[in-house]
Amino acid sequence: MSLLRDNANLGAGYLRKKLSSGFVVCPGVFNGISALLAQNAGFDSAYLSGSSVAASMGLPDLSLTTLDEVASEVWKITRISRLPLLVDVDTGFGETGNVVRTVKEMERAGASAMHIEDQVMPKKCGHLAGKQLVPQDEMVRKISAAVSARKNPDFIIVARTDAYGVLGYSEAVKRSKAYLKAGADMIFPEALDSEETFRKFAGDVRAPLLANMTEFGKSPLLSAGELKSMGYAMVIFPLTAFRSSLLNMKNVYHNLKEYGTQKNFVDSMMTRDEFYDLIDYHSYETEDQDLYKQKVK
Repeated sequence: MSLLRDNANLGAGYLRKKLSSGFVVCPGVFNGISALLAQNAGFDSAYLSGSSVAASMGLPDLSLTTLDEVASEVWKITRISRLPLLVDVDTGFGETGNVVRTVKEMERAGASAMHIEDQVMPKKCGHLAGKQLVPQDEMVRKISAAVSARKNPDFIIVARTDAYGVLGYSEAVKRSKAYLKAGADMIFPEALDSEETFRKFAGDVRAPLLANMTEFGKSPLLSAGELKSMGYAMVIFPLTAFRSSLLNMKNVYHNLKEYGTQKNFVDSMMTRDEFYDLIDYHSYETEDQDLYKQKVK
């Protein structure tokens, strides 16, 4: 063992196998400890959204984060958690050459999959108005470049299209088929706005499909079971845990400011013992002591 633990991330091969044999649920995580919580809850994959990376820095989801910043967060998560990680890389951080570098950095950081979208930079949240799309041919070139750049054939390239809310249903289907032809492993149709549309899309685009169940957006909040029955292969819950933690922290800070003590809410906290169990504190402590004993012999 080592104090700089590598928890043997299950990786892209595991995720691809899970997709081929069943339905995958990806809860959103936003740092190493949230990934450990998702892992301990029994999930077998996780998702890092671009919005969560930006929001953790106090920034809006408007292409303000860099490739290095996202790759750094990926590395922190995959080194501490065994869960294969799907990563949101927005528009690929630039043109085709940037997409090639993005794939290489994601693989190097330990990601198992990434999704790239067909918006114009600076991109916007897929559930907001005012989005603009790049030409289909430009996105096709990006996907082809991404597929060619990956070294691990199991690394999954997901093509996200925002065409439904900009150009309509038919264009979303048309682009999805073109992206599949370019080599995308999976299609992510963003911001579909009804259960009927989700179902129809799964019938018209015969490929592994990803559904985004983000809160307060355009899409109805369908369950994993409902989406699986429609023919989807994966569902992401990008900011569910993040938004919940923000509200809890907001309430804690206001309560602490008003009363000057945590006594009113200490019962709702994770205890020290629970926290130490989560991060495996005592194993680190024991290993440190063993290393010291070896040193002084």
